[in-house]
Amino acid sequence: MMHKNRANNSSLNPQNKVTASIIGARGYSGLELTRLLLNHSSVELTHCYATKDFSLTDDILDSGAQSIICLSEDKLMNHLTDVVFLATPAEVSLKLAPQIMAAGKKVIDLSGAFRLKKNDYNKWYNFNHTESEILANADYGLMPFAGPVAEKNQIISNPGCYATAINMALIPLLKRNLLETENIVIDAKSGTTGAGRKASENLLFSEVGENCLPYKVGQHQHLPEIQEAIEAFAGVQIEPHFSTHLLPVKRGLIAGIYATAKATDLDVIKNAFAEEYANYDLVRFGRELPKLASLTKVVGTPYTHISFQLVGKKLYVFSAIDNLLKGAASQAVENLNRFLDLPLHHSLTTSPTSFQTSSEK
Repeated sequence: MMHKNRANNSSLNPQNKVTASIIGARGYSGLELTRLLLNHSSVELTHCYATKDFSLTDDILDSGAQSIICLSEDKLMNHLTDVVFLATPAEVSLKLAPQIMAAGKKVIDLSGAFRLKKNDYNKWYNFNHTESEILANADYGLMPFAGPVAEKNQIISNPGCYATAINMALIPLLKRNLLETENIVIDAKSGTTGAGRKASENLLFSEVGENCLPYKVGQHQHLPEIQEAIEAFAGVQIEPHFSTHLLPVKRGLIAGIYATAKATDLDVIKNAFAEEYANYDLVRFGRELPKLASLTKVVGTPYTHISFQLVGKKLYVFSAIDNLLKGAASQAVENLNRFLDLPLHHSLTTSPTSFQTSSEK
């Protein structure tokens, strides 16, 4: 069963607002994170950074955005806050995290720079990892499975979007030995915001509209992340078929997982999720197909929606999240709440206005 938040003797005190800043605030995940932190009762968001000077008010209507100081990334070290969020490419996080930590500050990294403990970064991310000690000690923040943050820990590595949706569905089942580990098939699809806010030919509307494009089939960098997390939290190893697709929608992610079940009763499957998530408020699960696993039900929320069906021994599981929220920004807030020893859902279930879709900007 998942842990309950308990005291971790964190140097951060939620009774007094902690200061926070975001690097990469103009990206899609960075903007969502900005909205969330503006509504967090224990945080004062003071600075946001991008590759050049900018104004948040161009993208965010919240009046609080007007008080945030927006600067270029080269000014970061002159204005360090208690917690620094890195919504940056992995290579940038690899460079910045050690500098921020050396100054005694805490880091929550939304990139993949510190996720893989056992796999080769050159193979999966196309760079050589130069910070082996930080990598070894980085907390992998898949919530709600990760435990309390060690007092000395300065960095949490926020999980990837595909890895989050898939592991939320698989870990409770594999942990209880309810699936055959051979021949698991994962068919995952994400909206275009998962590729970031950059100009790219393959993301043009004329390329993506009315289309569904497979990409990085069997070679996606979230594959080893999925495997490492399942080994860490479920205690088993898997070698799944894994395919990823680009959907002609802005946001949302759905993963279809197909496996051979050891259980023959669907209630056993349901009870596994009920037991695992008994103390976790940000997941909804059940047999309701297809409506529960619909992107329209989960986009704009911090929830994971899991639905399932059993036909003979063939198990079908569907896991849906908002790739910018549970797949990035809202899970980063869950990890901030771990640092602060607050309930994981703190600030995420009480302020619906935080979850504006891109069209509401």
